Amino acid sequence: MSAGVAPAVHHAFGRLGPNRLEAGIQPGNEASRRLVRRLGFRKEGFSPGFIRIGGAWRDHERRAIARDMDLPAVRR
Repeated sequence: MSAGVAPAVHHAFGRLGPNRLEAGIQPGNEASRRLVRRLGFRKEGFSPGFIRIGGAWRDHERRAIARDMDLPAVRR
């Protein structure tokens, strides 16, 4: 996933122009939590009952990366 997400982060900041990108991850999704940590997303908070999934409101950890932060390395 890093090989796909890191270039997407660079593309977004390089071509689309946002100031920041956010990721909302369910606390039990350890693989996604490791991925965004590895890419340099910082933890910004926790949102209880953030999104309704499968008929239940699910908590999410919020992480973000901003234009002024170190962007992930991209393998070429």
